[in-house]
Amino acid sequence: MGGLTRTRARTGVGFRGLFLALLPLVPGAASGAGSPPPPEARMHVYLLLGQSNMAGRGLLNETNRLPADRVLKFTADNRWAPAVEPLHFDKPTMVGAGLGMSFARAMADADPSVTIGLVPCAVGGTPLDRWMKGADLYEAALVRARLALKDGTLKGILWHQGEGDAGTEEKARSYAARLARMVTDLRADLGAGDVPFVAGKLGEFAPRPSNSGTPSLRPIVNEQIATIGRLIPRAAAVESAGLTDKGDGTHFDTPALREFGLRYAKAMQALR
Repeated sequence: MGGLTRTRARTGVGFRGLFLALLPLVPGAASGAGSPPPPEARMHVYLLLGQSNMAGRGLLNETNRLPADRVLKFTADNRWAPAVEPLHFDKPTMVGAGLGMSFARAMADADPSVTIGLVPCAVGGTPLDRWMKGADLYEAALVRARLALKDGTLKGILWHQGEGDAGTEEKARSYAARLARMVTDLRADLGAGDVPFVAGKLGEFAPRPSNSGTPSLRPIVNEQIATIGRLIPRAAAVESAGLTDKGDGTHFDTPALREFGLRYAKAMQALR
């Protein structure tokens, strides 16, 4: 199937008609588990930005996949498709379950009149510098967001990153100011006003010790993330307390990611 944007331009078919055409591809739809949105339904679009914990590194199998009815994803070739995990494609041999899907399910379940559109942009192992205005990942996300928003309305930005900035005290202690600048620029470039922004804290599980034996700076990054709501409007930090890792001291496991997504959804709903 061609991308929604191109099909819409050529035929003038609205999003509802395109969703109905896409519905048979959604798991459960053929059996009646899925249902088409009402005529007034809109697509609520959310950007997923950051590094590996946003991209998702949780174990994924047939028993822990979440249903994709009324949730779509913007694919690597800029097309809408049912949101079957993995959502991201940054490192195909590593990507797995993430927080985006449980977030989307919570948002879709909270409002049966809408379809949730996820725009995955996260890339594992990346520092905040690459997400600043003018840098490669910022510009790539901007292009994808603008394409996706031809078919929906931006309702929020989800962010999880910071491990890549916990290597030096200078980077860690300047994190919040730099993140606030990035969000301000992105909102302006998308003409999105003060669209809600939600950032999750880094895992509180003990990281692997550094080669130099220096203590982890992740707690400092988390202190910085906690201040984001005071630096820019309509922003919130999500706690990571109690969430477990997959054994590597860096990546959340699948149950933790599912819970994290629900926490993101709760924060997003509060901001809206």
